[in-house]
Amino acid sequence: MSQTTVAPVALVDKLAAAKHASIALATATSLQKNAALTAIAEGVVSSADEILAANELDLANGRENGLTTGLLDRLTLSTARLQGLADAVLEVVGLTDPIGQSVRGSTLPNGVAISQVRVPFGVVGAIYEARPNVTIDIAALAIKSGNAAVLRGGSAAIETNRVLVSVIQEALATAGLPADAVQTIDEFGRAGAGELMRARGYVDVLIPRGSADLIRTVVTESTVPVIETGAGVVHIVLDESAREDWAVDIVRNAKVQRPSVCNAVETLLVHRDAAERLLPPVLGALAASGVTVHADERALPYATDGVPVTEEDWATEHMSLDISVKVVDDLDEAIEHIRRYSTQHTESIITNDLANAERFLAQVDSAVVMVNASTRFTDGGEFGFGAEVGISTQKLHARGPMGLPELTSTKWIVRGSGQIRG
Repeated sequence: MSQTTVAPVALVDKLAAAKHASIALATATSLQKNAALTAIAEGVVSSADEILAANELDLANGRENGLTTGLLDRLTLSTARLQGLADAVLEVVGLTDPIGQSVRGSTLPNGVAISQVRVPFGVVGAIYEARPNVTIDIAALAIKSGNAAVLRGGSAAIETNRVLVSVIQEALATAGLPADAVQTIDEFGRAGAGELMRARGYVDVLIPRGSADLIRTVVTESTVPVIETGAGVVHIVLDESAREDWAVDIVRNAKVQRPSVCNAVETLLVHRDAAERLLPPVLGALAASGVTVHADERALPYATDGVPVTEEDWATEHMSLDISVKVVDDLDEAIEHIRRYSTQHTESIITNDLANAERFLAQVDSAVVMVNASTRFTDGGEFGFGAEVGISTQKLHARGPMGLPELTSTKWIVRGSGQIRG
């Protein structure tokens, strides 16, 4: 007997209801979808007390169960963060509805008109950890792109997600859309996550967000097609021409502003000819912000209270106030280091050399490659998407921050007037 046939009946019912709701959502008007999103934004703000009370329960459980500082930060909601979520949903309202957009088309010599148009996936599943903001982000983008969503947000945020999904479902109903279009399966625990990964026929695509272990598990065990979002072993390169003020400001921002997120820098590579000039101010600024520097033997003399770097550090997404630092002989060595250790998320170079900038952009194979900018800009909101489903680090279908178009597929529409193929 297959795993799917022994799934809890209630879970099968939820998956079937999501599939049915996706049919209605696929043909919903932009006006209906925007009405639902507006109601979600209003509900997040008006239900703030209930949401924050539930979030405090999750935080208390997280502290008791030894969640890391990074995960606790991702789990934490506040009045300001809720307002930010509501604002992001309203940004999605203002974005163009992708459904029905023509990607390309032509008319054949015999008069047959063909066009490729955007359509929803159907049901989008998501598995993520300790990130209640993802509940709102994915729901908003799924609704606007005409998809139903089945969410497994993990035990760490179970109380918060329960309230958030209730707010979303109420908003959907208010707009005349099926409440079952967005639902949580958190109550089924890890078994529910396993069934979601094997829910082929109910779920059209699955998106994991979280630790490298979680993503690896979903990618290797799922029978549902997966869009892989990746951990962020993110690099910044300081070449010999980098401006000191840019180097200090960008590296500090990329590491310190919010160290628990996937676009925070984890490794700094510094050209040997710039080490004496740049490492003292850059590492000094990091130390003043409480960052522990894990330095190689050439960088360690410049790092006050630094610690020797280990081989494991180069491949580690610290998600904390820690950074690995290496002095490299040239841009070749920097690019080779990135190729070896990068998770292909985001890399940036700080330079005043146009040739180095263009070479870095061309030769570094990551989802987002930058020149003279903080890696913290790799974000759907910052890219103008309103929100994001995740940062895809794979190469098929979607890559980089995933917004509305990335939650669509296409189909071909052919209109004729009696033509036959000769």
